[in-house]
Amino acid sequence: MLIFLWAESQGHVIGFRGQLPWHLPADMHYFKTVTMGNTIVTGAKTFASFPGLLPNRTNVIVSHRPASDFPAEAIVLNSLDAVRAYAAERPTEKIFVIGGAQIFAGLIDDVDYLYRTNIEAGFDGDTWMPAIDYSKFQLIDRQPGVRNEKNPYDFTFEQYQRL
Repeated sequence: MLIFLWAESQGHVIGFRGQLPWHLPADMHYFKTVTMGNTIVTGAKTFASFPGLLPNRTNVIVSHRPASDFPAEAIVLNSLDAVRAYAAERPTEKIFVIGGAQIFAGLIDDVDYLYRTNIEAGFDGDTWMPAIDYSKFQLIDRQPGVRNEKNPYDFTFEQYQRL
């Protein structure tokens, strides 16, 4: 099953200069908790923003570049059709698509679940989440985040299931 996992601020901002435009440790903890032991799918640009392979996860990178450009432990797929085939071969696995915007846009019609962290603050950005038709999804869980000195914004964890 394909699951989109992302955080967005007001205006659907998801990135700025190849990084997240905010510092929200609670969201990083959530990301780690839900993806641990599962598969993550990322584009090459998003992967480049990481310090390397994310541990205790199967790392799938979507890129036209040769697999030799990436760590040997990564699975490199050269198209979104290859991602669809990969997911179809693993119907019981949770496969988290974590960015970037082009990967989200290309798989929007295939996604089964949406895990969104909605940050109620505005940030400068140069990357936005593609439009999602939420009428095709049902909200199945909503948990407010805890605003504190380490997490200085109001935020909510939301999960949606395709109808």
